Amino acid sequence: MNIFEHHLLEIKNLTVKKKSILKLDKVGNLDSINLEIPPEKFNFDLSCNIALVLAKENNQDPKILAEKFKKVFLEKISNFSEIEIAGPGFLNINLSNKAIINNINLILKNKKAYGSFETNETYNIEFVSANPTGPMHVGHCRGAVFGDVLANLLKFNGNEVTKEYYINDYGNQIKNFVESVFLRIREIKFKEKYPQNKNLYPGLYIKDIAAKILKENNKIDFKKLDINFDLIKKESLKISMDLIKQDLKKLGISHDNFFSETEIVNKDLVNIAVKKLKSKNYVKEGYLEPPKGETDENWKKIKRLIFKSTLFGDDTDRSLQKNDGSWTYFANDVAYHMDKVNRKYNHLINILGADHTGYIKRITAAVSALSENKTTLNCKVCQLVKLFKNGEPFKMSKRAGDFISAQDLLKEVNKDPIRFMMLNRSNDVELDFDFDKVKEKTKENPVFYVQYAYARINSLLRTLNTNFIKKVDLDENNFNPNDVEKKIIRKVFEWPKIIESASRKFDLHKIPYFLYDLSTLFHAYWSKGNDDQNYKFIENKRIKRKEIIAVVNLVAVVIQNGMGILGVSLPDKM
Repeated sequence: MNIFEHHLLEIKNLTVKKKSILKLDKVGNLDSINLEIPPEKFNFDLSCNIALVLAKENNQDPKILAEKFKKVFLEKISNFSEIEIAGPGFLNINLSNKAIINNINLILKNKKAYGSFETNETYNIEFVSANPTGPMHVGHCRGAVFGDVLANLLKFNGNEVTKEYYINDYGNQIKNFVESVFLRIREIKFKEKYPQNKNLYPGLYIKDIAAKILKENNKIDFKKLDINFDLIKKESLKISMDLIKQDLKKLGISHDNFFSETEIVNKDLVNIAVKKLKSKNYVKEGYLEPPKGETDENWKKIKRLIFKSTLFGDDTDRSLQKNDGSWTYFANDVAYHMDKVNRKYNHLINILGADHTGYIKRITAAVSALSENKTTLNCKVCQLVKLFKNGEPFKMSKRAGDFISAQDLLKEVNKDPIRFMMLNRSNDVELDFDFDKVKEKTKENPVFYVQYAYARINSLLRTLNTNFIKKVDLDENNFNPNDVEKKIIRKVFEWPKIIESASRKFDLHKIPYFLYDLSTLFHAYWSKGNDDQNYKFIENKRIKRKEIIAVVNLVAVVIQNGMGILGVSLPDKM
């Protein structure tokens, strides 16, 4: 629900109706017209670019055209009380009291929908997809939160969303994982020394997995890996995935679907995908040059199947086969994405780690080829997270091996600061996570500051012995918000634009930024009464002015919706 839409529709309809008076030959470019909240220094409710857009189309001076629009709008649109021409031809608009009051009550009536950017599409979001060979690391946490919040945002906008986890349970890393567990079993049962081998997993969590398998299978001798391989693989992967799911649950995250790489192999999906690409002439037989860093001696120049990914914007064509003729990891991934395409989603989204940037073009090309450009794939990369405690880099867990686990993070703080702070910077830049800051009960801790604003509002309502309202009785003739209240109302009116912007480009960081800015305005509003009696909210346990109850309810609506999207709790007492 977007209060801008009504005002924008008024502008567009009147423009078409009055085009002769405005001396407009063309009014075809109305989709480019928008309403924004102007910078605070202008002290206006809205800003419109209509004169700039149509002046170019009609070969007119934008400032002269803006003056024409000003005259017509003030005469014909009762919702507009004042208009000023700014810059090269922007129309800065103040709304009438009646319009502001109507907007306030529209927001309060449609609380849970306020800000939603209705699109009604189907999405598949693949995120986390950590190898099931050990605990989630802190980098996975960032991707997990990003994927989950993106799903919440898209659902908020009326879309159907499937949250999917791709389990990489096939290939050499799984063989090494199973061997590591087997050798830890041998260490526990027969006191054999665990070997130092670069292919083995070093973390002590492997020993925990081994101990569990031993406990549940104490009659098995575990003498040879090949004999026990299938059992260890099955049990180890289950234990590992259960641990990952537990960590995700603590972060407030669950998935709708888990898709296994082994399933791809067992269903022969790669052959099916390759045949599909062949039928469209997107696969060729040929030779590839050795990859960068690979010597000619280690690279066999053999004829292999190659996907013509350059037809779809990739830098080079991609091999579907290894030297031994078996399928590449990329081929398996192509098959997986074929399955996604076949499930008829409008949009596919992959949340990737920092080390997967180079993989984007080839898999995007594959989706384009498999869907004949009917299905979009958007890949978002989450950069690294650096942890700090007591001003120093946070030391890694010995149990995890060579990385900092999600469990390390969750031992220090709960999900709320993790979810909020993981989104407090754009996903494509590195993030510093300071444990000390997120434990503070000050303005320096953004998540606390937003939660505290909501708690203060609830405290006020308890004092007044009332609840959140759906309508406030305001008289347009006596509606007189002070300067601080005007700022807050304008900020609240901006919320749909934030949601729209975040939704179009998946810029999720805009949401916590906005909530913090709004909360900062509210705290300043709250504190002003300590210094100035005119700004006191309550007198004799009664609200002094109706504008106050309107403003606090508006702030609560946005904080509720915003923190709901972020998946962060809102205590009513702090």
